[in-house]
Amino acid sequence: MTDKTDTPCENLPQAGRFAAGEDPAKREQILDGAKRVFLTVGFDAASMNDITREAAVSKGTIYVYFNGKDDLFAAIMERERGRLARSMQDVLDDATEVEDGLYRFGYAFALRVTDEDIVSAMRTMIGVVHRMPSLSSRFFNTDSLNVRTVLETFIRLHRDAGRLNVEDVTLAARHFMDLSTGSFFKLRLFGDLKAQPPAEELDRIISSAVRVFMAAYGAKQ
Repeated sequence: MTDKTDTPCENLPQAGRFAAGEDPAKREQILDGAKRVFLTVGFDAASMNDITREAAVSKGTIYVYFNGKDDLFAAIMERERGRLARSMQDVLDDATEVEDGLYRFGYAFALRVTDEDIVSAMRTMIGVVHRMPSLSSRFFNTDSLNVRTVLETFIRLHRDAGRLNVEDVTLAARHFMDLSTGSFFKLRLFGDLKAQPPAEELDRIISSAVRVFMAAYGAKQ
């Protein structure tokens, strides 16, 4: 007679299968579908039925992974923040000179924040900030991986090597990000700039940002 304790629990996932709510591919599928809906119709007009159709999953499956529309939107913004930060890390990976690294960072960041998807996401986030006040704080100010902390790491490295004279690394990073992208992003956000700026204008602004930054923070010989 077989002991019942030897019988596998029916609730355990089979080999090679994920437990409910733990399949990363399914989670990404849901987020991708929700992102398309949010960017097309906006947060308030988006319904869970819309997201269900676009993600090609059942509503029950969505609720296994997310608590609702607010949770979905927050997860999308967290994912996009991480993707943006990792892409900026890649830009700086082999940058050994301060000015070269700053230029690469500024140019790449300006391109990314003026991309239509990023601009649309920021507009949507502005529209929900009153009901999700912690979302923008998590996106811009969290100490986990984000664009600012990537630049801070680069600045700190060159400060410690004696190439920069920086007391407040976070402030210096904010200064450079504003110098390189502030006007571009605002113009795109409010629709005055209809597309990404041309290469020659990007080069002019980013080169100027590097000069101003180095004039303020470059180590004096």
